[in-house]
Amino acid sequence: MNRDIYDVLIIGGGIIGASIAYYTTKTGLKVALLEGSTLASGTSSKCDGNVLLIDKEPGFDSRMAIKSQALIRELSEELEMKFEFRHPGSIFLCADDDELEQAHEWVDLQNAENGEDEFFRKLTKEDLKNDSKYFSDHLVGGIECTNDATVNPYMLTFALVHQAKKYDFSLFENTRVTDVEQTHDGNFKVFSHGDVFKTRKVINAAGVHAPKVANMLGMDVPIKPRKGHILVASRSELMGTRKIQEFGYLMTKFGKERKASKEMNDYGIALVHEATESQNFLLGSSREFTGFDTKVDHRIIQLIARRAIEYFPQMKDMNIIRSYAGLRPWTPDHLPVLSETKIPGFYIAAGHEGDGIGLSAITGLWVSQMVTDSLEDDISPLDINRFREVHA
Repeated sequence: MNRDIYDVLIIGGGIIGASIAYYTTKTGLKVALLEGSTLASGTSSKCDGNVLLIDKEPGFDSRMAIKSQALIRELSEELEMKFEFRHPGSIFLCADDDELEQAHEWVDLQNAENGEDEFFRKLTKEDLKNDSKYFSDHLVGGIECTNDATVNPYMLTFALVHQAKKYDFSLFENTRVTDVEQTHDGNFKVFSHGDVFKTRKVINAAGVHAPKVANMLGMDVPIKPRKGHILVASRSELMGTRKIQEFGYLMTKFGKERKASKEMNDYGIALVHEATESQNFLLGSSREFTGFDTKVDHRIIQLIARRAIEYFPQMKDMNIIRSYAGLRPWTPDHLPVLSETKIPGFYIAAGHEGDGIGLSAITGLWVSQMVTDSLEDDISPLDINRFREVHA
């Protein structure tokens, strides 16, 4: 039996839960974080380190990303533990004139929303040649975003928790939540086998498991696990220092058709290339709904490698040292849920899909402001009630 009474209890020890813990403890509240396994052992350890604006839809989505990018830059100076923050920018590569036309329209939309030529620029075929000698000759151009960055998500999770421990914070690993109850006084009891945790407010930051936690209080949350594969290459001369993706990645993210083989489209295969600080590089990606299965599918690994070679022909000589698959918490409109629920004091902060790393900082800040009634930004597009309206 845990006899402490917490102001806020967070369920889920990934990067989202860690960010909420850090920003919430800074407000002076007594905070606990419960993780069923160990910190960053789920989605946060099975992804890349994207902190992207380039793939966000113009409007609320892009404004949210810009705010989070600024906060992560601040965290790189503020946190004691370093987390391999770099700010190289990113590129979308276009394989044909149709993709290039759509990509240039994307730049125009972004600049109209975020400021003319502030972050986005159109790239010609010549620009690509000047950027990297490794790009395939068939590429016709692309776009770049100068505001994009990259981090080590595993290290950032630990850095946030390390800093939270400077305040009134308790971490409970290997503490799987088995039930949540609201008491007659409006507080909560959170159960984990023999332990009972008492708290005034609960944050459900359980990622792909958020629906299971919500169901403990009789609530439905439309979050599904979406599986993605990543390959890790051995150290080598870098193909490029910036985040590099094919424009088709954007199309697969939003479920649009693009010119690729049926098999590539069925598995949502699209090139994502990320150089790490240690001079390895990560290759992705795939998108598929397979429940909670995280077993590596070697056919998908082959397809990702084949797609990478289409864009970087010399990559055929590179060595892949390992591969892994993780689950991304998907929502029907591709935006996360950051919201108090119909049960006062019970909040949800989940559903970021592949954007959880990049949006972790703004999520932590906004949730800390929600629980302290100090939120000034309008984040109604992230309210849980938007799904009830759709279903109605």
